[in-house]
Amino acid sequence: MTVQPLVRYPDQRLRLIAAPVTAFDASLRTLAVDLLDTVRAAPGIGITAPHIGVSMRVVTLDLPGSDAPHTYVNPEIVWRSEETILHEEGSISMPGVNERVERAARVRVRYRDTDGHERAEEADGLRAVCHQHEIDQLNGIFWIQRLSALRRNRLVARYEKMQRGR
Repeated sequence: MTVQPLVRYPDQRLRLIAAPVTAFDASLRTLAVDLLDTVRAAPGIGITAPHIGVSMRVVTLDLPGSDAPHTYVNPEIVWRSEETILHEEGSISMPGVNERVERAARVRVRYRDTDGHERAEEADGLRAVCHQHEIDQLNGIFWIQRLSALRRNRLVARYEKMQRGR
């Protein structure tokens, strides 16, 4: 459909808690397609509706090696493993910087598809990291908030320097 403009860090809209989806209609399916087009254009592997300024609980993942992209509506993590992993993370809303973040190694996610059918998925590795990262975003938690203050401040300074150099 349409590649949408991205909301860039430090825009305060990235700190808002997204509203649950209540209408499973054509406009939701259009939003899902726009999210996929936008994440591919960014390029990235995950995107939420808030990344394009829409405060709704919708996530699209387009992971390397996956059979197909997948859209998750009103996703929630219902279980996480005690075991953790460190994984390099970044954001299409803060391009050019990344850092290792500690997350649960495995998660179980409950969500609805774009037709409103309830689904569940267990994930590990990159998919588990992406679920946690994007659901954090839906809850107004930008990924750098998972870093220590020192690491976060260094990363933000590096990003701001990159933005001044553009």
